Amino acid sequence: MLTSFRPYCSYWRRGACRWLRAGLKIQSGAEAEQPGTRPRAEMDGAGEGEVSPELFAETEAVAAGWMLEFTCYALCRHFREGRTRDFERSRDTAQAIINGLSKIATHQRKTVYLCQFLTRISEGKTLGCHFESNQRISPLESALSVWKLLEEEQSKPDNLHEDIHRLILIQAVAVHIERGYFKEATEVLERLFAESESNKALRMKLALIINGNNPDLPFLQSFSYDLLINKIKSYIDLFLKENSTNFLIKAATKEVETKRLEATMSHNKSENTIETNNESNLETEQRSRKRLYSLAQNTLWKLENVPSNGITKQRKTSCLQSLSDLQNIENDGKSLLHRRTGRKKQRWTWEEDSRLKDGVKKFGVGNWNKILIHYDFNSRTSVMLKDRWRTMIKKDIV
Repeated sequence: MLTSFRPYCSYWRRGACRWLRAGLKIQSGAEAEQPGTRPRAEMDGAGEGEVSPELFAETEAVAAGWMLEFTCYALCRHFREGRTRDFERSRDTAQAIINGLSKIATHQRKTVYLCQFLTRISEGKTLGCHFESNQRISPLESALSVWKLLEEEQSKPDNLHEDIHRLILIQAVAVHIERGYFKEATEVLERLFAESESNKALRMKLALIINGNNPDLPFLQSFSYDLLINKIKSYIDLFLKENSTNFLIKAATKEVETKRLEATMSHNKSENTIETNNESNLETEQRSRKRLYSLAQNTLWKLENVPSNGITKQRKTSCLQSLSDLQNIENDGKSLLHRRTGRKKQRWTWEEDSRLKDGVKKFGVGNWNKILIHYDFNSRTSVMLKDRWRTMIKKDIV
């Protein structure tokens, strides 16, 4: 009954290969150690090489299911957050995956219907866009037919389902009225309400609006398109909560967190190396100045024991001046070393303490690098977080 989106099979091929490899890698360890299972070579009959066609077909179907769930999850988030370009990318990927399924399993129907429903809703006001073979069917009429399928998947349709259903009915007519297409609005009204007794009063109100050629009545404003979108976003919130444990989402999130942690540790290590090198160079320079100053003092002592004459006085004066210059250089070096190595201690703010408490509560004591990734601590290091936590415990402010 429902036609597809535009088929983007290249997304399916690239995604299938990439995620299939990831899925096999993650699960292979667990499968290999399960007691009572046959060795993999016996299962696929191909030794340690590629898997058998039968096993690969089943594996491909499982991977496709993971990708479908993941893409639907992404599609819902992009729709809720109004990210049009990301939504369109996920929409095309989802349809490519759906087109590649040999059959839609019972547990996958709701996911497929939701992808198709959101695609039609996103084009709800684009009357030139068609999803059905009958070109007269508008996107919202097509969305309503998909929504009915979603309602069938729901054991007990609640008030939210009924509100969305009613709003789609009204807006399917209203989008034509807003553009002054009253003839087309009448045709939509007849198609949607032809055999409906339950919505007889609603049909009469819409018919009066069409016959009066007045699209600005308070009735339509009370059942606006924006209200429809907000209701759908509420439905999406519930769907996302129910599907937050998706396999690929968990696997991908773990991979991202690991890479972030590695990047943070590498950055901290690089900063520590630079600071250590700077301090070492300054200490070497300071030792050289001390040796030079000691040599000048020794020279002056020798000069003081030589009989005084005009030339000796001049040399003494020159040597004293050099000694004074060296003393100034040494003092300047000490000041520079203090400025470079003596960082001003930064006081901990109430907000930072609060973030540290939340981080420990969420990730546990000892996971300082992970806490550092997820919260802003004004250029502090994981060691600083650990020390602050000990201080907070001692002061009983945890």
